[in-house]
Amino acid sequence: MTLTMYVDGDRWRAHQGGLLAEFPGLVPVAKGNGYGFGNRRLAAEAARLGRPLLAVGTVDEAAAVADDFPGDLLVLTPCRIGEPEVELPAGRVVRTVAHPETLAALPAGTRVVVECMTSMRRHGIRAVDLPELPVGHLEPEGFALHLPLDRPDGSDPVDEVSDWVRAIGAAGHSDRTVYLSHLAAKDVLRLGERHPGTEFRSRIGTRLWLGDVAALSSRATVLDVTPVARGERYGYRQHKAPSDGHLLVATGGTAHGVGLEAPKYVHGILPRAKGLARAGLATVNRTLSPYSWQGRQLWFAEPPHMQVSILFLPGELKPPAIGDELPLTVRHTTTHFDRVVER
Repeated sequence: MTLTMYVDGDRWRAHQGGLLAEFPGLVPVAKGNGYGFGNRRLAAEAARLGRPLLAVGTVDEAAAVADDFPGDLLVLTPCRIGEPEVELPAGRVVRTVAHPETLAALPAGTRVVVECMTSMRRHGIRAVDLPELPVGHLEPEGFALHLPLDRPDGSDPVDEVSDWVRAIGAAGHSDRTVYLSHLAAKDVLRLGERHPGTEFRSRIGTRLWLGDVAALSSRATVLDVTPVARGERYGYRQHKAPSDGHLLVATGGTAHGVGLEAPKYVHGILPRAKGLARAGLATVNRTLSPYSWQGRQLWFAEPPHMQVSILFLPGELKPPAIGDELPLTVRHTTTHFDRVVER
């Protein structure tokens, strides 16, 4: 009995084809949990798409997918001096570098992409570092700009990228290839018009693999169904049932990422009010689960266990049978499915 992601393969791949048409220089990204699919599966998909380059998060991920993707592998996490050595496919790996001293320390002939310090302020070389970058012994393959998602100050991301392209050229470096993250197709088109000699290559993961949500569905298997009367105690903490109903044991627990939530940046009054309401319910041990049955979202009966969750089904609803599947809504980038089934 498993936690399953079902994929409408034709629709999923049609979306990928549409995105490739929008971003001709697209670089697929496969990192972390592989957006729920697993990195090896996505590496094989990137190969099917005919992409010459696949971006991964770490050197370990590059080593893990090397047999599934025949092209070059761009490691997005900047390399550091003294990092543990990992056996990588010779000649196929491009390292991201974000500090001049790291560039100077790399072995001759290392293929590199230089990360620039954008308004993200995460990491990268500064514009003032460009004229003296120690890259003469390396094989530079371009510069990379990782841009913020929101711009509350109203600034234009195209202007920010243009400033960097001009600075790169003015410092005597090749501005032939620039890698971008989080820029819309219309903005990439504008950049191409401003800088016709530069190839802008968008690194895209979430939108490529998860952009058509209707192509994907998540299902959990019902493992047990137990009737419970109002006031009857259950579970690790022996809470009382709020009413007559059923306890459903379903696949999906903390090991899968179910019930775990990353911090979110909240905009507006209504989302903040909803957040306060959820926090208030949580203080009295009332937490909505991502599972549903017969169109109704179910409550956790208690916090998720490692591999299963216990849900409370109100008495007015007919319970599922053991082996039935419950729909659930999860964040794919934090969920580890037991299996991915294409249909």
